[in-house]
Amino acid sequence: MSRYAVVIELANGNLSAYVPDLPGCVCTGRTEEEVWANIAEAICLHLESLRQHGEPVPPPSATADVVKVA
Repeated sequence: MSRYAVVIELANGNLSAYVPDLPGCVCTGRTEEEVWANIAEAICLHLESLRQHGEPVPPPSATADVVKVA
């Protein structure tokens, strides 16, 4: 099982998510719960599409964390 980094941002009153290692793999949602469910589905569909078209599946390489600053 692969673990891809996901970035979630607030965009125009909505949440937007994207996967740095999978260009074009994006989604939106009204809540954090919804955007997490949507991006999980988007990742699965994106990888399935790459495989069906005989394209390479990029391995996860991006990492993310939160930095606390004063």
